[in-house]
Amino acid sequence: MKKSLFALAAIAALGSGSAMAQNAGDWVLGAGWLHFAPQDSSTPLRFTSPINATVPGSGASVGSSDTLGLSATYFFDSSWALEGVFGVPPTFKLEGEGSLAPLGKLGDAKQWSPTLLAKYYFGSGNDAFRPFVGAGATYVWYSDINLTSNLQNTLGARLGRPAGSTSTKAKLDDSIAPVFNIGAGYQIDKHWGVSFSVSYIPLKTKAKLTTRTAGGTTIGTSETKLTLDPIVTYLQATYRF
Repeated sequence: MKKSLFALAAIAALGSGSAMAQNAGDWVLGAGWLHFAPQDSSTPLRFTSPINATVPGSGASVGSSDTLGLSATYFFDSSWALEGVFGVPPTFKLEGEGSLAPLGKLGDAKQWSPTLLAKYYFGSGNDAFRPFVGAGATYVWYSDINLTSNLQNTLGARLGRPAGSTSTKAKLDDSIAPVFNIGAGYQIDKHWGVSFSVSYIPLKTKAKLTTRTAGGTTIGTSETKLTLDPIVTYLQATYRF
């Protein structure tokens, strides 16, 4: 009787492990909290027309941001997987530094950065807790770029125009950047789990500013290079099909 009970318990344990397993063909969907923490720096603001001149001591910093993250992961086998990470575009605020610090906020923009990662999971597919590493790329572009009136008036003043007589629009360059990822997942039952990861993205962009009169005539252009290099943390709940 004792041997029979032991055998039944062993079979039940194996069955439960198989239910927890991550196998070829599995899909895992996730949703959770994405936190972007830029490790930022910038070059001084430089006018490129009508003259080539740098605004001495000027700089800018980019604040951190939070948003809803979404992911979809496909397992090729119990160890290798491909993950796509999306999310509601976070809004980043640009603050003046150095000679631009008195202006405070310079503007804000939304960042779109869908990411594709190849991931390797350590351990067995039957393990509930599994560390992983990943690498991939992200395509980054920006929308809803707004500059404050303080910055616009300052740029107009440097071009010899009174406050309120000019407007300035900005464009941030698109870019493709590598992504390096590390983390761990925990499978609670057959379907539900949790995952936490940290990613590093070496990311740069150039901000190009165009200043125009009320009539639409361009009177000056300027630019600055921004290094963002964000560290991105992602905590998510997952559901496996």
